[in-house]
Amino acid sequence: MRFDFPNASGNTLSGKLELPLDEPRAFALFAHCFTCSKDVIAAHAISKALASAGIGVLRFDFTGLGNSQGDFSNTNFSSNVDDLRSACSHLAKKYAMPELLIGHSLGGAAVLKAAVDLEEVKAVVTIAAPSELSHLSDMLVSKNETIEREGQARVNLAGRTFTVKKQLLEDLQKTELLEGVEGFRKALLVMHAPLDDTVAIEHAGRIFQAAKHPKSFVSLDSADHLLTRDRDGHYAAGVIAAWADRYLTPAARENETIPKKTVVVRSRQQTRFTQDVFTADHHVLADEPRRLKGNNLGMNPYEFVLAGLGACTSMTLRMYAERKEIPLSGVEVRLQHDRVHADDCEHCQSTSGKIDRIRKSIHLSGDLSDDQKNRLYEIAEKCPVNKTLQSETLMERKEQLDLDEE
Repeated sequence: MRFDFPNASGNTLSGKLELPLDEPRAFALFAHCFTCSKDVIAAHAISKALASAGIGVLRFDFTGLGNSQGDFSNTNFSSNVDDLRSACSHLAKKYAMPELLIGHSLGGAAVLKAAVDLEEVKAVVTIAAPSELSHLSDMLVSKNETIEREGQARVNLAGRTFTVKKQLLEDLQKTELLEGVEGFRKALLVMHAPLDDTVAIEHAGRIFQAAKHPKSFVSLDSADHLLTRDRDGHYAAGVIAAWADRYLTPAARENETIPKKTVVVRSRQQTRFTQDVFTADHHVLADEPRRLKGNNLGMNPYEFVLAGLGACTSMTLRMYAERKEIPLSGVEVRLQHDRVHADDCEHCQSTSGKIDRIRKSIHLSGDLSDDQKNRLYEIAEKCPVNKTLQSETLMERKEQLDLDEE
């Protein structure tokens, strides 16, 4: 939906608000790259992914760009930060203050600067952001030295021509970015492509080093600076949605009391497969990959089954080794699930159709004798989940099943 608002100078800035179908659990703000707009691929993909995760996202055009009013030549980095603060203020008046700020390139630098003074912000994401703004100043001067000499010049940026004034360069040069990052108490996710030829990967390293924990770093692999390929934008979107879930206000239903030994699974609105999975103490996501028209925000159902079996196997081995004082230092369990024809199975009861097959490979680390390894392999088959999958299971279904009464 459209979400226009005035900035501190009285110019109307053009915004779009992506809302989930249900009541938003929290809100986020997206700041686009230098001379870009709110409709770039990355902004669109990330907004959609977060909305599907129950988070409302406001993305807007900075002053003089896209559909926003004002003269771009009179703007600078400080005015961009002011635009961000205006966006936060008007979003708070209409809905709520954003808890998550996301910035791409110079927008990433802007959200780092703005977040310092915004107590309500719990998490910040930077994508291909510079760690020092003199980097952009030097790049602009290299494109047109007339700026320094005459005070302004027409500069070609990403195929479009803009008037750039010397005051922008001066503002960039005097702004110290990492000084604020060292002090703010917010979760930080730094995303950067190693092959970024506009803002080198070293900038991401400096931002990451300056921040305090909790902080995370994700490589965008072969992506370009603007994330122009759909798959790169969607990958970043999926990672941000999953990462932010840990730090933002829980959905209302997450606050309910769920009994021990109970798992609650709820479908999400506006998604095909995304599911919220709750236990008494945890919340994770289940989903399907994009090739099946899912959002790829979590493991698929069979991966959960394999994860349960693998975790149970490893835990059982560690417990046994500890009790018997066996020098087991590590366990790795690899599992695969598929379906095979019953007549290809020598030891199966079924003789026709297809049956489920789980293949399990266990790697044991430590100074272990052959006898100890063989005994551990035997114990692995005795883990509770392994027994459940191999035994008869009574499956009860009721439309309204009160598990607390069982």
